[in-house]
Amino acid sequence: MHSLKVSEVMWNHIEPIRCGEPLTNVVKTLLANHVTGLPVVDAQRRVLGFVSEQDCIHALLVSNYHSEGEPNVDDVMFRNPVTVNPDMSVVDLAQNLGAGKPKVYPVVEDGKLVGVVTRSAILAQLAKAGQTMERSRFADAED
Repeated sequence: MHSLKVSEVMWNHIEPIRCGEPLTNVVKTLLANHVTGLPVVDAQRRVLGFVSEQDCIHALLVSNYHSEGEPNVDDVMFRNPVTVNPDMSVVDLAQNLGAGKPKVYPVVEDGKLVGVVTRSAILAQLAKAGQTMERSRFADAED
């Protein structure tokens, strides 16, 4: 488990959000991919920000209430999000997770987005490793 890398548990099939994207499209993307947030990138896939469900809820509520027109992702994204390297150990990332920390991390290599890793993916790996350790202890006890 200690040697498992972020690159082995990240998702690289989700298309990131592009700058200037209307917020209603962002919401559709988040819902379609069952994620709580996604990185915002430029044309070269450099991470410029991060947008979450919570960001969208607040912005759309204010926009609808005040009839100010549709906001875009640039208006609400969090700039300079925490990113991780694909070679980072899953154990090291898990140790850094906690209350108030992101639920989704952009995975960046050579300055470009290569995927995202979620807390649920980390949790699944920790649970899987725990089951493996339990089976191993049970087998050792039988010997």
